[in-house]
Amino acid sequence: MHWLFLFIAGLFEISWAVGLKFSHGFSQFLPSFFTVIFMIASFYFLALALKSLPLGTAYAIWTGIGTVGTVIFGIILFKEPVTAMRLFCIALIISGITGLKLITH
Repeated sequence: MHWLFLFIAGLFEISWAVGLKFSHGFSQFLPSFFTVIFMIASFYFLALALKSLPLGTAYAIWTGIGTVGTVIFGIILFKEPVTAMRLFCIALIISGITGLKLITH
């Protein structure tokens, strides 16, 4: 269950990061409101995951999910560039997340 909490925390991490872009520096009420709600939810689920997962592993995976997700949404929603080097770096992050998951009991 702790891995599920960590995954949910990562999804909320993506949500609030994308929400920050839509909030335009917290100048738009509705996107700002949801961004703060997603931040709280992200930290809540991370805290639940940390009850049984090692801190370093959980934090690295949480931020890794957020990083990969925000890059993907940046490409899709905001037409950010897709380059071979960006994709390679994302693959490295995914490899690191996978490795940490596999070596953590």
